[in-house]
Amino acid sequence: MRKTCLAFLLFSSLGLAHAAPAPACPSPAQPVREQGYVPINGIEQWITITGARCGNPVILFIHGGPGNPLSPFADAIYGSWQQDYTLVQWDQRGAGMTYTQQRPTEDTPLSLEQMRDDGIAVARYLQQHLGQQKVILMGSSWGSILGTYMAKARPELFHAYVGTAQVVDAQQNMADMYGRVLALAQAANDGPTVDKLAALGLPPWRDPRNFGILRRFDRKYEALVTDAPPKHWWQPAPFYATPQALADAEAADDYSYIQFIGMRGDGMFSKVALPALGTRFELPVFLVMGEEDLLTSAPIARAYFDSITAPHKSFTLVKRAGHDPNQAVLDAQWRILREQVAPLLR
Repeated sequence: MRKTCLAFLLFSSLGLAHAAPAPACPSPAQPVREQGYVPINGIEQWITITGARCGNPVILFIHGGPGNPLSPFADAIYGSWQQDYTLVQWDQRGAGMTYTQQRPTEDTPLSLEQMRDDGIAVARYLQQHLGQQKVILMGSSWGSILGTYMAKARPELFHAYVGTAQVVDAQQNMADMYGRVLALAQAANDGPTVDKLAALGLPPWRDPRNFGILRRFDRKYEALVTDAPPKHWWQPAPFYATPQALADAEAADDYSYIQFIGMRGDGMFSKVALPALGTRFELPVFLVMGEEDLLTSAPIARAYFDSITAPHKSFTLVKRAGHDPNQAVLDAQWRILREQVAPLLR
């Protein structure tokens, strides 16, 4: 899309068009493959669009992190989906290629509300650029927080919300994660891990390093009971693998991590309590959870799921899966799209 970027200049900080956008899809049978910057709410943000047919349903992926965009890995992980869906990756404010183009200072804050509004502007852009009134919203981990905020704020933009590794409540999820990892370490007689966890103490914490320490132990124990994804999934595509791109991605990850956790435990994550947004959804909701997920507990997500009302909803528990995606998670997502979401699009 670098060569077609002028067609991509659409939204101002108010989300209003400067001029009629150049449509990407003059024919439903036409393939689409674009990448480039789009002005979204005052800054240029990186979007990629790939699909075999413009007439296919559109999926807008909301990546996790918040500094871990899927753009470098999307073809490797989701490439086979391009025959049936138009796939949209968006590098969020402070992440990936968006960070490269609009590098924030360390004291430039991120907020959930700001990023929610960015995501809504992206969805509106896709309406005009792809000529489709609604898209399928898919969010994982941090993206499940942002995706829920978007779904609650503007349900009319989306066919459905598909949440994977669904976060529910920061304090509840963190306390549960700490307790479960500690119990596993104790059961395994893993003295070094028990000692380090004891030194951290119970969350919430005021030291931003503590979450990263716990996350390393959580991954260690999840790896013992889950199936690893294919190694090629996490090899960035050549465009994103240059020395400069990799350095920028690392810097973006550091920036977003501090915004997420906060220097004193007061970042965006500390404010997450999804039930406070209300438990009525005006669009279908489908949750996919790894049975072995220690960071976003399936029982916590299930209790939240049971509390919500939606026109359609389902909860899928994936065996041998943890917080990070593997092939079993992708297979579960695909079945939901084909068996449960597709009938709603007719």
